[in-house]
Amino acid sequence: MNNLIKVSRAIPVLEETIAASYSPVLLPMGGRETPLEMRITAPMTGDNLPIVLLSHGHGPSLYVPSKDGYGPLANFLAERGFVVIQPSQANSKVAGLPAGAPDAPLFARERAEELRAIIDGLDVIEAIVPPLAGRLDRDRIAAVGHSLGGQTVGFLLGARFTIGDGQDAREVNLFEPRIKVGVLLNAPGAGGDDLSAGGKAYGPAFSPDFSRLITRALVVYGDEDVSPHLTVRGADWHADPFHLSPGADHLLTIAGAKHGLGGIAGYDAKETDDEDPDRLETTRRMIWSYLRSALFDGDTAWSEASRALEGPAASLGHVTRK
Repeated sequence: MNNLIKVSRAIPVLEETIAASYSPVLLPMGGRETPLEMRITAPMTGDNLPIVLLSHGHGPSLYVPSKDGYGPLANFLAERGFVVIQPSQANSKVAGLPAGAPDAPLFARERAEELRAIIDGLDVIEAIVPPLAGRLDRDRIAAVGHSLGGQTVGFLLGARFTIGDGQDAREVNLFEPRIKVGVLLNAPGAGGDDLSAGGKAYGPAFSPDFSRLITRALVVYGDEDVSPHLTVRGADWHADPFHLSPGADHLLTIAGAKHGLGGIAGYDAKETDDEDPDRLETTRRMIWSYLRSALFDGDTAWSEASRALEGPAASLGHVTRK
């Protein structure tokens, strides 16, 4: 029951079930002293549960960019059948790596390797959290990322970037085939001349080659998410992963949304520059529907949700298909 949502009720979704959150879950990381801190939120019942790796962004808050943020999205997915694993990634102010560490400040490669380590460590995770033992479906793994997290997910889906120049140039390939589907939420777009001075300062990872992003993906962006600190273009910059990649098959445009997409990072949080209950509900219902249909053959959740955006919920956004 949520008295705050109105129009988005037209988008069909499963009723919620009871979910439980386990934190902190500490996963050893090879090659570094500090473990990866995680929060895992999962349905209390059910087996063969699909997995969502949720990658946070690089926002201004102290705790939102960590395992303790993004509750509105993580809880929603877990209450409807997904095991959601949230790491505090290398750039986290709370439990990340030192600002002077290699690959800082955005840790493009390290963040991708952290998500890969979670997949490698699923047996360890089941041992640490006994209620999950034997319930994880390793053949149905998705990755969802917001902002910088969307870039991280994009690299795992196949996007690449090049470091160095001339004969010293080297392509960085972080592709992870065990991830079957991804969702990129207001992720950075094209690099090069599309970047502002601030965007260029972040280095080669901000000039990705989306033509190598081959895994199926949904790209989501807010049509008012203008990011002059990163790009000289408008909000459509965040739609580039859809237009420039072969893997992204749908683009979801959220009407009136800014970077917060209505509030996915936290309720009443300063990260949310566009807090709106219907906008938030639209974002998470559409993400859930896409993941369900992408991971389960014959599931109709996505087609039903898309029809709702063409009808009674049309004011909230629209879907573009390839």
